[in-house]
Amino acid sequence: MQVVFRDIDSFMEQLEGKKILLVCGRSFDSLPVCEKISKAAKVRFGGFSPNPVYEDICRGVDLFRREECDAVLAVGGGSAMDTAKCIKLFSGLPEGTDYLGYDHSENGIPLYAVPTTAGTGSESTAVAVIYRDGRKISVRHDSLVPSRICLLPELLKALPEYQKKCTMLDALCQAVESYWSVGSTPESSEYAMRAAEMITSCCMEYVFECTDRSCGMMMEAANLAGRAIRITATTAPHAMSYMLTTGFGLPHGHAVALSMAEIWKFISENTDRCSDPRGEAHLKTVLESLPLSHDGFLSMLDVLEIGRPKSGSRESDAVRLAASVDISRLRNTPVIPTREELERMYLAILG
Repeated sequence: MQVVFRDIDSFMEQLEGKKILLVCGRSFDSLPVCEKISKAAKVRFGGFSPNPVYEDICRGVDLFRREECDAVLAVGGGSAMDTAKCIKLFSGLPEGTDYLGYDHSENGIPLYAVPTTAGTGSESTAVAVIYRDGRKISVRHDSLVPSRICLLPELLKALPEYQKKCTMLDALCQAVESYWSVGSTPESSEYAMRAAEMITSCCMEYVFECTDRSCGMMMEAANLAGRAIRITATTAPHAMSYMLTTGFGLPHGHAVALSMAEIWKFISENTDRCSDPRGEAHLKTVLESLPLSHDGFLSMLDVLEIGRPKSGSRESDAVRLAASVDISRLRNTPVIPTREELERMYLAILG
């Protein structure tokens, strides 16, 4: 059972008596909560890349063991969360082994989180994304959901504008994907709809003005989107985004948003191919009930100036990108594209 805190003092009381490994990025020292957290978490690990790789995690596990820590605290965005989750999960396994080669289990190591961005909702999901030999790997286990989290909207104020755009779009895409997923439930749909409504009502205010109101709404909405995705998992836009990130250097939210623009159009034009057992009528109702339309989403991307990646050879890159998509990760999508349709969508993404 996850407990949510909204003030740092009450949250830090939960960490008393533990030797904590703090997993954080370079921006940690500029956070207004830095001093309070540092007093309780004196062992720090920041040796991970924006897209954490397996070797990063191994170094974190080595530090956890060497310093004889007994809890992990993530403070940061999705990269810090993913890194901390895997350090927690792998630290209970035999040293010097391939940590990905195990059937993972709960190891009793507490995991806590303070998100500093409003995007991935990773503080409430049971999955971590890392890379090994250039290949994306999703590590899943129920114990990856932090037992205690602290949501502090004021931490969003220092984010660069572009990062706010990308993380906000990630949260919005998660909400939309969860809402139309073939695995959606009444609970996930409620989380997803609330998240999508909150984001669409505050997104421009959040990105360009960053008011207290909009920061509070975005922090809450991202968390709700994460809770929705925890139930349904993601769909085609996320499956299509990963090679746009690794191959073209686009931040995750930017890549997902470009993929969402094409997939949304594709689904809307092919509802007669609905793969959801609830049928085409259900899918049409879902699309119509979203708080923004496909055209509205495209207008949002225009206002936010979300550009397209540059390609030296659109046709060959589109073929390569389509071939990289893990087809099994499309199974939650209400209309599943063929390889040729993926190629056409990538052609559009590449402009």
